[in-house]
Amino acid sequence: MDKLFYFLEALSFANLGLAFAGVLAGIVIGALPGLSATMAVAVLVPFTFTMNPASGLIVLGAIYTGAIYGGSYSAILVNAPGTPSAIATTFDGFPMAKRGDGALAVSIATLASVIGGLIGALMLMFLAPPLATVALAFGPPEYFWLAIFGLTLISALSVGNLIKGLIGACFGLILSMIGVAVIGADVRFTFGSQTLIGGIDIVAGLIGLYCIPVLIDLVATKDPHLKVASDSSGFRLGESFAILMRNKVNAIRSSVIGTVVGILPGAGGSVASLVSYSESRRSSKNPENYGKGEPGGIIATEAANNATVGGGFIPTLVLGIPGTPPDAVILGALLVQGIKIGPQLFTSQGSIVYTFIFGLLIGTLLMLPIGLVVGRYAYKSIVAIPKAALVPTIAFLTVIGSFAIHNNLHDSAVMLGLGVIGWGLNRAGFAPSPIVLGLVLGQIAEQGFVQAYLIGNAQGNILGQFFGRPISLAIAAFAILTLFYPLIASAIGARRAKKSAVDQTVESRDANA
Repeated sequence: MDKLFYFLEALSFANLGLAFAGVLAGIVIGALPGLSATMAVAVLVPFTFTMNPASGLIVLGAIYTGAIYGGSYSAILVNAPGTPSAIATTFDGFPMAKRGDGALAVSIATLASVIGGLIGALMLMFLAPPLATVALAFGPPEYFWLAIFGLTLISALSVGNLIKGLIGACFGLILSMIGVAVIGADVRFTFGSQTLIGGIDIVAGLIGLYCIPVLIDLVATKDPHLKVASDSSGFRLGESFAILMRNKVNAIRSSVIGTVVGILPGAGGSVASLVSYSESRRSSKNPENYGKGEPGGIIATEAANNATVGGGFIPTLVLGIPGTPPDAVILGALLVQGIKIGPQLFTSQGSIVYTFIFGLLIGTLLMLPIGLVVGRYAYKSIVAIPKAALVPTIAFLTVIGSFAIHNNLHDSAVMLGLGVIGWGLNRAGFAPSPIVLGLVLGQIAEQGFVQAYLIGNAQGNILGQFFGRPISLAIAAFAILTLFYPLIASAIGARRAKKSAVDQTVESRDANA
């Protein structure tokens, strides 16, 4: 009965209005490159101090989940992920938009985001205390191997050009080491430049490597940026539902992956979406279609990155360990409100927590109508805008977005420099995804390795730190399997083709005899 009361409280007119406004604001902010979910939540936190704690949490959660979903718009329509968690959405979303299926891609992303958000929030409600213990089992060695596992996904993202993918990832790792070291405070690879002493910000690098090459190509070609589909005036919901039903296992699996990865502090939606994309491609009957406009790729990435919202709140609320940067901001808001974080939170202050969780579920459901309406007009607007107006608009947003990260022109300079380098690398056949993957995971891998090495050195058992823990060994095994899976799959395919050819030859001889 208590949960029914909390549900009705979340359905109050005020909380519904806050959830609606939060989702809408989050979608708009998330769709603009550089204006991340963290920034949106941080800016609006002071306004929640005058609200009751449950309502304040509802609006912050709605902004957070809306921004994560909103990143898919620019990823699909202009090949520029609005948030880091939408990196993998560009792989199949933009190819779909280029062939005239942008409205369909947005609808699929919306449905997948709602499914992922609902599963993440439901797991937060029912499994928070036991799942939080998973986060406690992860130490520096596990985070190191998790980052290595993420880097092995390059083998799935660089089909047909693994060597260039690995080179791109190494370049991304080098970029992640620029500036002051995470541990030890050594200054590296700055070449005396004050601009580089703070390192390469991930969002600035993301904008530069994805947005600037697109802008240069838009200027350099006369072709229209997107095709106009004959049925682009509708939501194409029937077709989207049919595709989602064919990929229902993919959607549920990706949502679970997103929730589990979201529990791990520091991993976030970018890792979850890449892992889910790799698993979706690996288990697909037509893996060769991925990267060419395969709807299953969008479903995997969007379900996973939205599930991390609920997953990230599990360690935040139960252990006081924020799973993602937006969670850290929301945790600060909770502490200001005088809410005591811990395992007893769900019993001692259940009215606040469960009202918030029900509000998160309602906000996720509101993404469906809001996202479809906004997405429909976003696609039609992007198609209708001439390139002469679209290019300077996107260029302005990239500069503002990179500057707004730290209110520093150095980030904009780094963004432009990486953009030009990224365009040149694209021309040479180096995709931006492995580079960004190396940049994102480099700091996680370095911090985990150095901490594990120092602990092992102090204990006199360095190898035991890396190879003597069950979870580390399991992650390392998955990393090895993922890295060599394309080679194993191609070898098996070649053997089957050879066997089939031999069988056909034998059958032909028997028939002639």
